[in-house]
This record gives sequence, C-alpha cells and structure tokens, in this order.
Amino acid sequence: MFHVISRENQQQSPNRTILFEGGAFGAPVSIFLIDNEPGQGPALHVHPYTEMWIVRSGQARFTVGEETLDPNPGDIVVVNAETPHCFKNIGTTRLELTCIHASPEVIQSWV
Repeated sequence: MFHVISRENQQQSPNRTILFEGGAFGAPVSIFLIDNEPGQGPALHVHPYTEMWIVRSGQARFTVGEETLDPNPGDIVVVNAETPHCFKNIGTTRLELTCIHASPEVIQSWV
C-alpha cells in the first residue's frame, strides 16, 4: 500500500507552510514544510513527543529551554518531548525548514 499526496492537494497556510499529519495515512509521523518570511515563526510551545527540524535554507534562531541557537542550512535540530521551544526567521530571505513530529498527529501546547 502507498499514498501520494499531490502538491495541489496539500493545504497551505497563509504563511506558505504546509502541514501533513501522517495518521490519516497510517504513518507514525507528521511534518510541516515551513516557508516563512523574515520575522515569522511560532511562539513558545511544547509537544509530548520529540520534534526535529532540517534547515533547508535561510537563517533561523531557535529558543530551546533557556538556550538559543542559530543552525545553518543542512543542520538538523532535535528537541526532546516537553521541552519549550520556538524559532524565528532572523534572515532577510525566506526560511525553509522541514519539521518532523514523532506523532501521527500534531499535539501542541502554547507556553
């Protein structure tokens, strides 16, 4: 069994981010394809599972617990469950991230 979700069937938010929740397709993970303008990014939040990001292009600043980090394109960031975190596009161009949630649906609590 397999599934192909064509580009035209992927729901894009106003900030150009696409959410795919894997549970509807029997997948144990969910992803965000993030495409943010300078200054954009989510507020501080937590998940009951691990979250990972692959920085594809642009400049991100992550806050993870009490620390801040500025990963480079190609870097992978992993944040453990229940750790408060957020990120923001601190560059002058778009920020592209692949965000992987270790869950068939996104479960998020704002801090």
